[in-house]
Amino acid sequence: MIMTHVGRPYDKKTGQFTISDDDSVVPIVKYLNQKLGLNGSACECAADGSNGITNLDPIRPAIKALKAGLTDFVYLPNTRWFNGEEAKDESADLLSQKLAAYGDVFINDAFGSWQPHVSTVGLAKLLPAYAGLLMQKEVQHLQDIFEPQRPLVSVVAGAKFDTKIGPLSSLIQISDFLILGGVLYNAYLCVKYGIKIKGVGADDLELAAKFLNDVAKFKGRIVEIPYIVESDSFDQVSPNSHRVHAVADLKAGTELNYVLDAAPQALADERVASILLSAHTIFINAVMGYTTLFKDGSMAMFQAIDQNKIARKLFGGGDTIQEFKDLLPGTFTKAINDEKYYFFTGGGAILDAIEKGSPYFMKPVQTLIQ
Repeated sequence: MIMTHVGRPYDKKTGQFTISDDDSVVPIVKYLNQKLGLNGSACECAADGSNGITNLDPIRPAIKALKAGLTDFVYLPNTRWFNGEEAKDESADLLSQKLAAYGDVFINDAFGSWQPHVSTVGLAKLLPAYAGLLMQKEVQHLQDIFEPQRPLVSVVAGAKFDTKIGPLSSLIQISDFLILGGVLYNAYLCVKYGIKIKGVGADDLELAAKFLNDVAKFKGRIVEIPYIVESDSFDQVSPNSHRVHAVADLKAGTELNYVLDAAPQALADERVASILLSAHTIFINAVMGYTTLFKDGSMAMFQAIDQNKIARKLFGGGDTIQEFKDLLPGTFTKAINDEKYYFFTGGGAILDAIEKGSPYFMKPVQTLIQ
């Protein structure tokens, strides 16, 4: 039996489930059957309205068909359709017990699913549990971040500071250099230089100030991207609607519209280029800009990183990897066959491990080794 989660059909605020074909595992089953030449089946469990799936009885005949050789594997419904999967009350325990009754051994091969849910932690407490081959590989490669060949350069971006401040505070301590992008960098610029950038909220400014205070003794490790792109609009781009600013020219009190990218020449800056070229390990969980409108900064970053032929290049985060693939398809194709590159399956999982100080402190991994 195989199980996975897809999307976010459970609304944590309302406690209601929205189940649709968009979150179904059926396309995954079809893909596996076609790719592997198998005859797998998607187990059908009807949802109890907006309460999600509460009746797991249909799993039993699906297993019976599997044992009879009528199918090659059974794929359970999206685990986030199950009532209790993401819960922190007795419904989680109940679901764990129901699912465990259908299996003999639990193997977790979903490194990217770092949250302590029923399908990652609950079952591991009730059945003999082991790490899958991919999980072992991911944990092994995480050691390249915790025990890197130096210098280690980390490149991190994000749309909000609240999800990144913990990992960033830990990451800067183990990195030789840290490059920021996105709203993280915008908030950093606002706090350091006393400027205002449209779209940077009070919460981000507060957290950026806390971050700079917490890492004061490591602030020399932050590498500033020297040129940024200001846009008049967050929705569209035209020839006269954006401009490049040199960070060195920003004066206290300056008010900018949306800063949506790093200018390409920033990555060619002598100091930035030298740091990237001399790195022996590069960790990337970032795109440089709002790539819906501006792609040049991210493209320049990926190209600059690729020019370093000696470094171990560790990419994390679905958006980061997808943008690399979309912006530089030829370079990406070569990268996936290059032993110097490694692409993690989960960005959030890596940041969780970094914040905790070890991949073995991630709750699903920790449960497997207890």
